[in-house]
Amino acid sequence: MINSPASGASGAFVHPALFYRGQADYLAGVGGFVRAALAADEPVLVAVPGPRLDALREDLGGATTGVTWTDMTHLGRNPGRILAALQDFADRHAGRPARIVGEPIWPGRSRAEVLEATRHEALINTAFAGRQATVLCPYDVLGLPGAVVSDARRTHPTLLEDGRALPSPGYADASSVCADCDAPLPEPDGGAPWLAYTHGQLSEVRAYAEAFARGTALSAVRRGDLVLAVGEAAANSLAHGGGSGAIRLWSTAGSGAGAGAEVVAEIRDGGHLADPLAGRRRPALASADGGRGLWMIHQLCDLVEIRASDGGLTLRLHMTIF
Repeated sequence: MINSPASGASGAFVHPALFYRGQADYLAGVGGFVRAALAADEPVLVAVPGPRLDALREDLGGATTGVTWTDMTHLGRNPGRILAALQDFADRHAGRPARIVGEPIWPGRSRAEVLEATRHEALINTAFAGRQATVLCPYDVLGLPGAVVSDARRTHPTLLEDGRALPSPGYADASSVCADCDAPLPEPDGGAPWLAYTHGQLSEVRAYAEAFARGTALSAVRRGDLVLAVGEAAANSLAHGGGSGAIRLWSTAGSGAGAGAEVVAEIRDGGHLADPLAGRRRPALASADGGRGLWMIHQLCDLVEIRASDGGLTLRLHMTIF
């Protein structure tokens, strides 16, 4: 059994990666972590893929009072939503050490999802710095590509493997990991035309997105979500991206595991993302400019890919066709 680290001392944040091999290893590591939290009367959130939830519940038996269970395949469908949920849980238990299990990457995730989930893992260290909490992140080393496991060594200061807890020699600064996640976005098959816009043309952008969405298999509700998300992205271009931008839309048929049919909207402008946590944490109600637009986009879309460069900002918004 792996001796999982306890919540950090006052003001300390602990973020270990648990490398597991098979279900017995998983239940020993994660189950032991949850049992330790319950024994210490500490609140615990378990956000892992559904099948893992079921196995943990069965393994723990009736000793689950005080555990908040969340299916990560729903919460983390868009990795950009995860961080706010973890922070909300810690905030609800302010003044007490919070224990969290978060498994944002599992076999079958697309490359785009993995990159954004890796970015999330790196940003946890920034968002929780100085907080009294432990976020344990399990990684299936038998089912995940080697590159994903290597990235976990870069995003977690501590590694739990083979019954030992050791500092990660590969741990890297969040800015370095996020820069590596900014891999070039692949071009859509067959290309897609761009529509340029500037001040006074926001309604035209929305109408353009609505007209495109009507020609897809998106439901009426999902079409509305797409148009709202596109409108927020275009409004950000006008307010913070130099006053102009460009948009293109396309649809995909989907292929392979985890790659369903979807509608994609891409927005480019001359803006810059000053705060890498923008949109990933809930903006304060009193904030006049707290990343509200990007926050809403993350809540509406199934995946948001962000690419920041010296030339500007690109948002690629994905809406799955159910």
